[in-house]
Amino acid sequence: MKPRAITGIGVASPLGTGRQAFLEAMAASARATPQGGRAMVPGFEAATLAHLGDKGLRSLDRLTKLLLVATRLALHDAKLKTDGAWSAAAGVSGEHVGLVCSNAYGSLEAITELDRVAILEDARYINPSRFPLTVANSAAGYASIWEDLRAVNVSVSDGNCGGLDAVACADALLEHDRAKAIVVGGVEAMSEALYLAFQKIGVLSEAAFLGEGAAMVALETAEGAHARGAEVLAEVTGYGTAFYAPERESSLVFPSAEAAEHAVRGALADAGILAGEIDLVVSGAAGVRAFDEAEHLGAARALGQDGPHEHQRVPVLAPKLALGETLGAGGAMGILTAIAALQGGARGYGVRGDVRTVRSSVRTEARTVLVTSLGYYGNASALVMRAPSR
Repeated sequence: MKPRAITGIGVASPLGTGRQAFLEAMAASARATPQGGRAMVPGFEAATLAHLGDKGLRSLDRLTKLLLVATRLALHDAKLKTDGAWSAAAGVSGEHVGLVCSNAYGSLEAITELDRVAILEDARYINPSRFPLTVANSAAGYASIWEDLRAVNVSVSDGNCGGLDAVACADALLEHDRAKAIVVGGVEAMSEALYLAFQKIGVLSEAAFLGEGAAMVALETAEGAHARGAEVLAEVTGYGTAFYAPERESSLVFPSAEAAEHAVRGALADAGILAGEIDLVVSGAAGVRAFDEAEHLGAARALGQDGPHEHQRVPVLAPKLALGETLGAGGAMGILTAIAALQGGARGYGVRGDVRTVRSSVRTEARTVLVTSLGYYGNASALVMRAPSR
């Protein structure tokens, strides 16, 4: 992978909305306060209206509103837009900018709503304006329409790994000149059906809780960012992914340490670096022990740090322990956490080799960060990021 420049952040999370609020929360080791096993974006409706105005939002679901806010914030933070209009200084317009977005259960809220009306009331009472929301890529479509993004529009659905996979997709699109800049990341919204599903399978606890939010970054070629004088927050330099099928066909949920290991090895090879050059790991650990152990073990093997010496191990941050399990947005939240660490502001929550959750600090300057994510179905992805070149 050629180095790709991250030039802007847009985020709506349980720790706050906007770049400054999120980075300050990371620096302060803040943690969302889950209620009943879930953490939501605080005061989100007010924030939505403040950022978008109150026209045209009535028929949109929570997922789409979260994505709209994060996309708009990313575009303005990257100075691709100013006061809602394309910036002449940036030299781009709608035809030059696209969007690649991950979500895992994006249309669940709308599907549940329509099913409830059809079954409990009458299909004639279904609101037709809500029907488009049942399509998995509708949120990305609305965001592109709202922000006049006419280059490319792609939705990625790969569970927990989707936020990192979306970056790989955006990289390929930039390589083939499909856009000059791409707003890329992930979004997941809390819904009754989603919460009940996770509650029924028994994974929600004080340590493991659901979260929601949208995390988007403006991704450009390094040359393009330099040419327009953009502030580069971080660079993406490598990506890897892997899948290992369970031994038994009846196993639907499968945490694969082998997939995590090979994804990390692939990301290191793609970035052209050695394992010893990683200063920090941003993990997808969310408090579900079997998956946390598999992800940690796979990454430790790939980094050559699965031995007995604790002091030799790279520090690990686990933002989901502060944000909640944000599913399709989780990898993107990890990317933002890596940016915070590269800027010297991430302390957050860490995971040791025994996978007990602890408050921990990154005591040394992080220049190269590995972001990992483990899927529920034998898949894993990893991303290498570094501080911007000076």
